[in-house]
Amino acid sequence: MTWQPGNQRLRQCRHRSALLAVLVGTTLLSGCVYYNGMYNTNRLAKSARKAERDGRTFEANNLWGQVITRAESLVVRHPRSKYADEANVLRGLALARLDQCPDAVGPLGRGALLDKAGDLSEESALALGRCQLELGDAALADLAFARVIDSRDPVRRREARFYHARALRMTGRFEEGLAVMRDSPDPRGGNDRLLALAGAGRADEALALADSLVASNDSAFAWDSVIAALGRQDARVASALVGRLHRDPRPSPELRARRLYEDAERLAGVDTTAAAARLQAAAAVKGRTESGEHARLGLVKLALRGVRTLDDLAPLADSLAALAGRGSGAASEASALDAAVARLRLLADSSGPGVPRGDLHLFLGAETARDGIRAPALATALFRRLADEWPASPYAPKAIMAAQQLDPSEVGTARARLDSLYADSPYMAVLRGEDAPSYRVLEDSLEAFAAAAAPSARGARPGERRRPAGEGDPGLRPR
Repeated sequence: MTWQPGNQRLRQCRHRSALLAVLVGTTLLSGCVYYNGMYNTNRLAKSARKAERDGRTFEANNLWGQVITRAESLVVRHPRSKYADEANVLRGLALARLDQCPDAVGPLGRGALLDKAGDLSEESALALGRCQLELGDAALADLAFARVIDSRDPVRRREARFYHARALRMTGRFEEGLAVMRDSPDPRGGNDRLLALAGAGRADEALALADSLVASNDSAFAWDSVIAALGRQDARVASALVGRLHRDPRPSPELRARRLYEDAERLAGVDTTAAAARLQAAAAVKGRTESGEHARLGLVKLALRGVRTLDDLAPLADSLAALAGRGSGAASEASALDAAVARLRLLADSSGPGVPRGDLHLFLGAETARDGIRAPALATALFRRLADEWPASPYAPKAIMAAQQLDPSEVGTARARLDSLYADSPYMAVLRGEDAPSYRVLEDSLEAFAAAAAPSARGARPGERRRPAGEGDPGLRPR
């Protein structure tokens, strides 16, 4: 057969055409497969939404799980496809529906790249905002809600405005939040409105709203969450609400006592008299409750703060012993306080003048009063007693400094006494910023004496490290 150059060119052209056809076919097939995958993912998401609307939660969760799997597969196989953002958003939406907000936020953020007028874009913005709220970033959440507050869809518009008002309230923009609530009322917004009114300083309106909510007898209303949030804003308004709720006899004794006890804890920093009254009310709730026991212990601790002499400890020791023996959640702390009080009551025999190392016993007892039972008045008296009864003790100047820190009212007298009687003391040297090797010797001796005593006699509660002598004493800061 004669060689024909034209035949070779013809074969090459046919080969190229075949390759091109295969390439085009493969591309079209790939695109078709991807489109079908995207279609099926959207179909699963649609079915999941319908299952949610119908109340079929288990089925909906299963479908959302399938959406996650399919969307992940599409993004991995075709990361540069025009549908990649949509697949990512669907994955984020499914994660949010399954309460996996930390993982959902990233892919949901791709929703801003979608058609802003699209349903999926608005749905993803709402989901992103809710997740940001759950993760504690109300300001960032509000940026997402702002994309939907003017939606043409009434359901999404209502949701966006409801959460927009909440975000405003959570970021301290109370009046703006109230304005949105007024313009777009929502039956779910009672707690947000109450908290916004209180935050705006409109306490009377907040309590009037609370009265109406209490009267509605809505058993689903999360009163305890509202009280806790309100307490972070205004402890007194929260206390007034607790008082209103306490009039309702229907809650269990434990719930009523717990509300009163927690109210006392909130009030402690702003009104000690009101806090004590709440503890008394919690302790008076009928029936023995855990919160009632904690309230009784709280009353004893308040009384300890006012103790001035060792003799004043006797009735409180009886109360602590009773609490320690009842087996409640307060028993452990009551037992530790009872043991500390018992040690303090022995000081009369172990710390008088002439008793060997009585000054050390007295100093450690004063520390127990200060750090162990939180009785500052008694601790001050014991530190001063050491300086008066043991003036030659090397720890007398340290005791004077400790008493001065607890009661600064006699700072001039204390300073004069230190300068006149203890100018050569290692503690005074440290106060002046001088090097004093004997200071470390005294501190080590005191610490060794404390270590030789029973572990529970070191002036600290069980589980706490005893504060070493001299640690944290402002009076020993160099000038």
